[in-house]
Amino acid sequence: MRALVTGGGGFLGGAIARRLRARGDAVLSVSRGHYPELAELGIEHHALDLARGGRALRRLLDGVDAVFHCAARPGVWGPPESYLVPNLDGTQEVVAAAARAGVRALVHTSSPSVCFDGTSHRRARSLPLARRFLASYPESKARAEELVLRALGPDLPGTILRPHLLFGPGDPHLVPRLLDRAHAGRLVRVGSADGASAATEVSLCYIDTAASAHVAAADQLLAEGAGAPIAGRAYFLAQREPVDLWTWIGELLDGLDAPGPRRRISARAARVIGAALEAAGRLTGRVEEPPLTRFVAAQLSTSHSYDMEPLEHDLGWREEVDMATATARTIAAFAAR
Repeated sequence: MRALVTGGGGFLGGAIARRLRARGDAVLSVSRGHYPELAELGIEHHALDLARGGRALRRLLDGVDAVFHCAARPGVWGPPESYLVPNLDGTQEVVAAAARAGVRALVHTSSPSVCFDGTSHRRARSLPLARRFLASYPESKARAEELVLRALGPDLPGTILRPHLLFGPGDPHLVPRLLDRAHAGRLVRVGSADGASAATEVSLCYIDTAASAHVAAADQLLAEGAGAPIAGRAYFLAQREPVDLWTWIGELLDGLDAPGPRRRISARAARVIGAALEAAGRLTGRVEEPPLTRFVAAQLSTSHSYDMEPLEHDLGWREEVDMATATARTIAAFAAR
């Protein structure tokens, strides 16, 4: 396989690129920045703004078999256009270039947040796209999904994978964010929106699980084209075993000698505080993310777990690392820093 990975300098894109190289595939990477460490692995890297990729992107796709579109701007704060340009316009450029180049497999990375409307769902197999969004990131990703699904077909076989809460060694987002807040004394436990005694059941996705599923998806599409079971569909992607969110956070913090939450607030209070902080941030033109937002408050207080049977069945794939092992490896990696 000759593959192009957008966001190859990122957490997931880098994991996919390394996995492909390890089995002998030719890999090109596209990201905004420069990543000399990719070149050391034999990965051909190009610094490019996808939203303005145009001809440069089309030239790179010449002779490429599969595209893994992982590049996106994540976050829970900022004006809509700061997400729409990279996440929607960038996707439009990738899809158009891939179709013109005759790429035989497109694996688009999305997020379960495209379906999150602020209420709980447990062991979900499929959900409609949300009608309202609590942040610009999930809305931009939802619009990108719609664009991709319209483009897929016999001339551009593809699928959409939605990894949930990526973590693992090298994680630059979830685990560092938890640790920073814990050590600063700013980690607050949010109660369940489903009742005082209800558990907050959440699915997480280990980085190796996400990378292996993406590669398996491209392999199936290359082998079977638009007739592949996964073609033209979107799938949730996570570990088979959900966790109780605050139990898992406690295990992680204990393993890294970090303090646990010092305070607890109700789900309702968290959403009110998040809304107030967002309003204050907009009034003052705040650039930095507020300490709490409505989206984060809702994510911390609701269950959002996913059933992996649809993806496992259609892809013929299973996770390589279970949740307990994934957590232990993550703790060991961060403890060794």
